[in-house]
Amino acid sequence: MTDIKAFSERVIGNLEKVIVGKRQSVELIVIGLLCQGHVLIEDVPGVGKTMLARSLARSLDCAFNRIQFTPDMLPSDVTGVSIYNQQKNKFEFRPGPVIGQIILADEINRATPKTQAALLEAMEERQVTVDGVTHILPKPFMVMATQNPIEYEGTFPLPEAQLDRFLLRLRLGYPSLADEIRVMDDQQLQHPFETLKPVVKLKEIQKAITEVKSIYISMAIKKYIVELTTRTRQSADVYLGASPRGSLFLARAGQARAALMGRDHVLPDDIKALAVSVLAHRMIVSPAARMRDLSSDRIVHEVILATPVPGGAFSFDIARKISK
Repeated sequence: MTDIKAFSERVIGNLEKVIVGKRQSVELIVIGLLCQGHVLIEDVPGVGKTMLARSLARSLDCAFNRIQFTPDMLPSDVTGVSIYNQQKNKFEFRPGPVIGQIILADEINRATPKTQAALLEAMEERQVTVDGVTHILPKPFMVMATQNPIEYEGTFPLPEAQLDRFLLRLRLGYPSLADEIRVMDDQQLQHPFETLKPVVKLKEIQKAITEVKSIYISMAIKKYIVELTTRTRQSADVYLGASPRGSLFLARAGQARAALMGRDHVLPDDIKALAVSVLAHRMIVSPAARMRDLSSDRIVHEVILATPVPGGAFSFDIARKISK
């Protein structure tokens, strides 16, 4: 798995030239890429959400499209539209911005539910259908959506069905004092993004995505994942727990993190490190828990602490795999 680790380090190192002091968040983005999943970035304005998406596209040498969601946006503004060509006497498809490789859905919660739903087919099926004609999206395809968690006026909260399509939810947060000073120094004469170059080729991306799927997950780890998601459904503080898709995505993300660390097998630490980012946004906290200011992140943390970590059975399984 050294090839995937080297691939990831090149991408992460390139992103860190622009996104300073956010190693963990950058790693999550690369995990999302390796899993071919979509990422929801929930944070305040000005912390680098858009720049992160642009930097990823340039690092991968992929086509980048930005969709600025507004309340008056129509689904056809996202997917595209068929326009009649009088000279050719036929309709021609004009592709929308969702037909790309790295898609930034900026302030996605400002669009109406009907427009938000236009992304569902693209995110899940990797295709869009306009006027009965299906258009396959290019590979790799990744949606990075952003939303402001502070300002709710004029917004339409994402429904559970759409939240469940996102592999990960993450927050960048404010930089430290030293990192913020470094950002000012780096951008004094020229923005680092202007000098950013691609560091991987398309065939390397596709190879890494394929190889991640072969990372070994023991039966003990699979049971651990399912037990974590099951406990989110059983919690008295939760109205709706994580779905089976949450278990599937947590396993995939665990494989990607293991490969990123240079391992050919998933450890319990991989699952614990990713559980909040993968599961928390799939849950609906009960009204009583919200009254106590209890967040879904906190509930997942409590579930992790309460769930026994695989021990002897896991060690025996890994030892047997290595002996083979």
